[in-house]
Amino acid sequence: MAVRPDETRPAPPRPERLLEIIRFLATQSETVVLTEHARGRMEERDILDVDLFRVLRTGRIVGRIAAGKGAGEWKCKVVSEIKGAREVGAVTVVQRERTLIVLTVEWEDE
Repeated sequence: MAVRPDETRPAPPRPERLLEIIRFLATQSETVVLTEHARGRMEERDILDVDLFRVLRTGRIVGRIAAGKGAGEWKCKVVSEIKGAREVGAVTVVQRERTLIVLTVEWEDE
């Protein structure tokens, strides 16, 4: 990724490229890490693992892509429709194009 002359961090990847990486990593459950917070929110909101994986495998990126805390990390929200017409959002960090860390999971209409 190219570094902008006026910034020290690389420019974020294009949403289409980041989504390709997310969808690929989500095909392998061992590359997806759920934080304790995300697990708790899923339980509280009755969102199942299968629902989360559907979001990661078929969703779209909504909002901006932000740099994560570490080098090679990008944070975004992936949103997809599940259970009829309801949409679920998963705030996700892509870590060095190798791992997805799901920070939280939420219903988009609440």
